[in-house]
Amino acid sequence: TYLYDRMLEDLKNRMLDGVDFWALVGKKRISQGWSNTNEGELAAFVAYAIAFPEGFLALVDTYDTLESGVPNFLAVSLALLELGYKPKGIRLDSGDLSYLSIETRKMFMEVNNKVSSDFDFSKLTIVASNDINEKVLISLNDQGHEIDAFGIGTNLVTCQAQPALGMVFKLVEIKKRPCIKLSQTVAKMTIPGCKNAYRFYGSGGKAILD
Repeated sequence: TYLYDRMLEDLKNRMLDGVDFWALVGKKRISQGWSNTNEGELAAFVAYAIAFPEGFLALVDTYDTLESGVPNFLAVSLALLELGYKPKGIRLDSGDLSYLSIETRKMFMEVNNKVSSDFDFSKLTIVASNDINEKVLISLNDQGHEIDAFGIGTNLVTCQAQPALGMVFKLVEIKKRPCIKLSQTVAKMTIPGCKNAYRFYGSGGKAILD
């Protein structure tokens, strides 16, 4: 696709320690049967790992956590291990954190049982974020989970009487080519192409709709 080709063009440095790291990751990905993962996401993980080979902890829920994010993370991790680096883990920032953390741990354990290595994949760190507060922590403990660490930001620096406005920027066009955000969560998908913003006012002069 156009975006995938552009990502590979932007991945100017494919080398890590004199090895074509992109090619090595591709071999690991195919060997484990993960050929249908999102390749744009994989390119981003490769670039991140090349930049920070000793601190590779990837956000895996951009497209599909279990079908793409975690497999892509593991493919890059296997390649890093071959070059002597130890991956750190993954971060979950949306979805059912309890379920996703448990399923992710299962995938770590499956790889650990399949791969001959001194590295213990089952001990990889799982970090969770996404508006974590006391109620979420209590609920996760009640449900059961495999989360090792929590990233708490919004509810640490704001009070409930003055809540924060959560906003996310989504890419909708590159050089006049429309783009769409794909996600297993329909509400996160975007309408491609640039938009014009309008604000409508009522008879009283107050804004009523954007």
